[in-house]
Order: sequence, then C-alpha cells, then structure tokens
Amino acid sequence: MSKPKVFVTRKWPSSVEEKLNALYDVTLNTDDRPLTADEFKAALQNYDAVCPSVCDAFPADVLNAADKRCKILGNFGVGFNHIDIQAAKANNIVVTNTPGVLTESTADLAMTLLLMSARRGAEGDRQVRAGQWTGWCPTHMLSSDVTGTTLGLIGFGRIAIAMARKAHHGFGMKIIYFSPRAADQSVVDELKAERCATLPELLAAADYVSLHCPGSPETKHLINADSLELMKPSAHLINSARGDVVDSQALIDALRHHKIAGAGLDVYEGEPNINPGFLTLDNVTLLPHLGSATLSTRTAMGNRVLANLADFFGGKEPQDRVV
Repeated sequence: MSKPKVFVTRKWPSSVEEKLNALYDVTLNTDDRPLTADEFKAALQNYDAVCPSVCDAFPADVLNAADKRCKILGNFGVGFNHIDIQAAKANNIVVTNTPGVLTESTADLAMTLLLMSARRGAEGDRQVRAGQWTGWCPTHMLSSDVTGTTLGLIGFGRIAIAMARKAHHGFGMKIIYFSPRAADQSVVDELKAERCATLPELLAAADYVSLHCPGSPETKHLINADSLELMKPSAHLINSARGDVVDSQALIDALRHHKIAGAGLDVYEGEPNINPGFLTLDNVTLLPHLGSATLSTRTAMGNRVLANLADFFGGKEPQDRVV
C-alpha cells in the first residue's frame, strides 16, 4: 500500500522533517521560500495532505481549486485565521492546529516585549551600536517601572495565563483581564486576578496592555484610535497575538504623539510587510514574529502536526481538529 503524499509549505526543524520522510511520500520546501497561491492550489490537487504555516494564506479562492486530492490541512501553528475555515468545511477538508505546545515560549516572548518596551531596550541597543552612547548619566534614557505595576490582558487563555504567572510571581504585577468567559477560580485565586467588565475599564486601569485574543472579523482593529485614547499616557501596548487586532496607523499616530509611552510588537498587519511608520519611531520594539521560535517548541509543533496526520490517516479523529 502506497504512503500518503504530504506537502510541507515551509522548512521545519530537521528532526521533524526526518520523521515525515520516514512516514510519508513527502515534498519539502528545502529553499524555505514563500509560495504563491497557484502553488498552494497545485498542492491541494496533487497531495493527500498539505501542511501550511501561519504565514501561508489559504482563502476560499485557493481552497475552491478544482479536482482537489487533499483531505487535510495540518497547520503548523495554533492560529488559523489565515485559513478560510468555512471554505475548508465546504470542501470537506479537515483542518488541525498545534495548541498547548507553544504556551510558555510565546508567554516568555510577550514578557520580553514588555520588558524591552518598558526599559527602552531596543532604543538603547541602537544607540550603543551607532556609537552615540557617551557614558552613564543620571537622566540618561529614563524609563518605566515594571515591578508592582498593573498588567491588563485582553483574552485570558493558555498563553495569557502563562504570561500572568510570570508577571505576578516574578515581578509582583497586579493582574487584570478582559475575556468573554471568567477564568477558573483556581487561576483567579493563584494570581489574585480581577476580571474587568468592559474593555474600556481594562484599558484605563492597566500600565501594560497585552493582547492574547485570536485574529477574527470580531477582533480586527479591536485596538484602534478610540481604544488607544483610553490608555494612560504612561502605558505600553504589547502584541504577540495577531497583527490585525491592532490598527497599525492608529498605533503609529498614538506613539508619535506620545498618547501612550511605548509598544512591543511581534506581529503585524500584512506581515512580513510592515507599515513604514513604525520604522521612524524610537518608542516601539519590533520583533520578527518570534513568539514560538525556540527549537524545542517548533519541534514540538511539528510533532503535533505529525500526530494529527497519523490520527487522520489511521482513521481516527485528529486530536487538534479545528473543523
């Protein structure tokens, strides 16, 4: 019996690619170049499974390609807003993701952004590299405290709770959150977390606002000019979730006019294309979507895709089925 044919859209950790080669008739993207919509359509037509990453767009136009062979998209990533889920469902294509295994690394990265924004880390690094630092001075690059301040989390799932633990236990931060559902009482008790009734309530109270909500039509530009006006002038915005949750131009304007103190961003609208206005600002830290970028985490994500493929081709329900 022939092995299922599997197409992988981007390069994965080598240990996972070796497993793929042993288990399937696999085509790898050895050049690790971004692929086109036409190449995605061809993959759907010629492979039993296609394994995209969160940077690969699978809109209805791609998923409606004629004469499809593909029956499963084994997504490498927990987010799936790059896939038209309704179109996948209409085409009888199973979609899976990789939850759970990237929680701590992404929460670590969110705390990194918070600390870098608060303490002007990226700005200081640029100054030293440019040979502009003239020595210690009592008023040089004064920044914001972190310990004992208030962290407001928009969304309170696995990653937000992991960040809250690091912030509360490590830095003595007060935890407030806004979420459609109340957190488990054990989490509330552990973190002394307070749920805000409304988003404006959280925005007005937090010294640091960290985004942890999924990308969706409902959350698109959740952070906009109006919501930024509600934040303290001394507050910082952290986004390690999805780029389109933030109106980029509104954030640029708020940073330029010092309506908020700073921002730390790992994700962007339309990435990898970034609004050039961000590049002119000193009070924003910009990272290239590194949330889950540790070797152990990316390996675990790949193994999670493998587990979902094994379930599917073995006639079982994939453990991480989205649709």
